[in-house]
Amino acid sequence: MVTRRRMIGAALATGGGVLLLRTTQHPAASATATAASAGDGAHTHPAGTDADPGPDAGPALAQKFTTALPLPPVLSPVATDNGADTYTMTMLRSFARILPGRRTDVLTYNGAFPGPVIRARSGRPVIVRQTNLLDDPVSVHLHGSSVPPDSDGGPMNLLDAGATRTYTYPNAQPHASLWFHDHAHHLESEHVYRGLAGTYLLTDATEAALPLPSGRYDLPIALRDARFDTAGNLVYRMDDAEGRATILANGRPWPRVDVAARRYRIRLLNSSNLRFFSLRLADGGPITQIGSDGGLLERPHTTDTVDLSPGERADVVIDFSRYRPGTGVVLTNSMPPGPAEHVGQVLRFDVGRPAPDPSAVPDRLRTLAPPGPAVRERTIVLKVETGGGLAPRGLIDGKAYDPARVDASVAFGTSEIWTVVNANTDIPHNFHLHLVQFRVLARNGAAPGPGEAGLKDTVRLMPGESVRLQAVFDSYRGRYPYHCHLLDHSAMGMMAQLEIT
Repeated sequence: MVTRRRMIGAALATGGGVLLLRTTQHPAASATATAASAGDGAHTHPAGTDADPGPDAGPALAQKFTTALPLPPVLSPVATDNGADTYTMTMLRSFARILPGRRTDVLTYNGAFPGPVIRARSGRPVIVRQTNLLDDPVSVHLHGSSVPPDSDGGPMNLLDAGATRTYTYPNAQPHASLWFHDHAHHLESEHVYRGLAGTYLLTDATEAALPLPSGRYDLPIALRDARFDTAGNLVYRMDDAEGRATILANGRPWPRVDVAARRYRIRLLNSSNLRFFSLRLADGGPITQIGSDGGLLERPHTTDTVDLSPGERADVVIDFSRYRPGTGVVLTNSMPPGPAEHVGQVLRFDVGRPAPDPSAVPDRLRTLAPPGPAVRERTIVLKVETGGGLAPRGLIDGKAYDPARVDASVAFGTSEIWTVVNANTDIPHNFHLHLVQFRVLARNGAAPGPGEAGLKDTVRLMPGESVRLQAVFDSYRGRYPYHCHLLDHSAMGMMAQLEIT
């Protein structure tokens, strides 16, 4: 578990800004479109010219726990022939009613904020025809998926404004709670912040056979932070972790969640650009974690805290039958930065009457094959470099991202062990590897906790930490990125390229 003391230490070391310096702003996405198309791997973000809009107005405009948690719309396929499900999505500007009495300009898939849900099944391909009606190029990445390179949504595999592209997802992998988001290099940070993210729930026979809570008792909840001006506009500034004091769940600030007095399955996604969450029930009640990024754990474990860095997912079960009807239970967050009275609260579960509950959490959820022998070990070093009057640069192994360069070559069908190191002593990172799910072998030389015992595709690295992970590269050949999933860091160049041959 990430301790609050450790995170506060990181905040103090950076003058209150947990993630990065406060001297740099991201220019408007449209101003960087040309750089993204050109693939300038050494691009840095000059200081913005907009005046600081002042403190986040969200907490003053939204009363906590008054708005009901919305559920994102579930898409229906437009075709189901030839053994595949076909969907259409359009990326466009829209308005969302995030704050009471205000309309907020957002970027969306199909007009939904946050984006819609696709429900898929292992072994049945999904085809998505994406049309880009935005002014900027985009790249749609299905995070956590095993897909061919041309459908991975890599940082330079751009879909230009006005164009349409077909993405094919074979779903030749086990169940997992995945998500999709923009990945256009230099643009991904602002695009995702403004709304280009959605949920992709992949199931299979193993998961479906378990008596877990389902239907209306299976809730996907995407968490993130935001900053608003007094008119209700989203304020985007690069490295602005400490400026974002409004916590959103499924696109609403501090909502209430009406639940029956029974078990619920809750699929948590941290869709923030920068914010880490350390989640617990205010009364310290038990949370049963049953899954992580790559699907179910082998065995459930009971905890009082769930930690999520940007891009990570946790699948949990909470039994609300332990509470009397009429009880309100706040889901809290102990991670800074920001005022604890705002960022320290996430949502409130309002417990109603009991409901029939045939669900259960079995002692055994699935069996994971051991990763087997590794043919090679590597060390990957993440670092943000600052100083010299220059904008900060994100580096992997001392280099900023260059799409023309291959940083690691892997033989198809082999397994490798990577030790990923956070070389910064005052800045947290995390690590996301495209194409494959991996196993965490060790954290700081010790065995990982039970929450990291399953399949992962994103793993957190607090200042000075290291993780040892093992992956098997046996699905597709081609080039795929790996990067820090604090999207401001990857936009600054903390990304590299893997080639499987």
